[in-house]
Amino acid sequence: MLAHERIGSGEPLVLVHGIGHRRQAWYPVVERLAEEREVVLIDLPGHGESPALVPDGRPVRDILRDILEDFFLEQGLDRPHIAGNSLGGRIALEAAADDLVSSATTLAPAGFWRNQVDFAYIRAVFTLLTGAATLAQPVAPAILGTAPGRAAAFGLLMTKGHKLSPEAALGDLRGLVHARPALETIIDGGFPFDRPIDPAIPVTVAWGTRDLVLLPYQAGRARRALPNAEHVTLPRCGHVPMIDDVDLVVDVLLKGSAHPRLAQATYDVA
Repeated sequence: MLAHERIGSGEPLVLVHGIGHRRQAWYPVVERLAEEREVVLIDLPGHGESPALVPDGRPVRDILRDILEDFFLEQGLDRPHIAGNSLGGRIALEAAADDLVSSATTLAPAGFWRNQVDFAYIRAVFTLLTGAATLAQPVAPAILGTAPGRAAAFGLLMTKGHKLSPEAALGDLRGLVHARPALETIIDGGFPFDRPIDPAIPVTVAWGTRDLVLLPYQAGRARRALPNAEHVTLPRCGHVPMIDDVDLVVDVLLKGSAHPRLAQATYDVA
């Protein structure tokens, strides 16, 4: 089972973090969300406290879909709302395309790069991040103990990394190193998102204007690929915007998941 937390009450909203991250990425917004939603935080396979991601010859997309559907069934989640950042946003879109959820809200979802050159840039960013995090382990507590150190360490991912607590920053850095095998497997299996989504399932796509990982031009590609979605700009936010603008991200997530849940899904449990 995926490592998870369930907090609050109301319509269930499953939050899915990005590649190399962990469920604590959502902590800056959880308290506010839990006032109106039952928030379900998960660690993806190979990330945080979840079991390893085990390649079995199938596409990564299929593996993640099956794991997510099994989690919904185990937790009694009947077509929950879902929201995700980066890889988590891509998983949310896939869940909507598979008709597993009542709404999908995404923050810089993966899958809208132009070509292999752009994808090579994304791969290089994560190679740099994981390599630097690995090398920095011996001195990480000292570096991340200062606000300038946290801002520098997380500058590719967010605009206000200095607002992270030293404990959260260190946990994220160590989590990135721990997730490296899963990260490499997922990136190796990456491909653009090009699936239709039933217009009855509300979709929101939000993008930070200072995203240095999935560059903001991709928001335009997402707008063209998903014309029925609500498209939102996150001013002065980076790739992981949850701490860059707490109020705005909470607003986007609540509005995106404000729709009544759809009819119960039918699962094949044979």
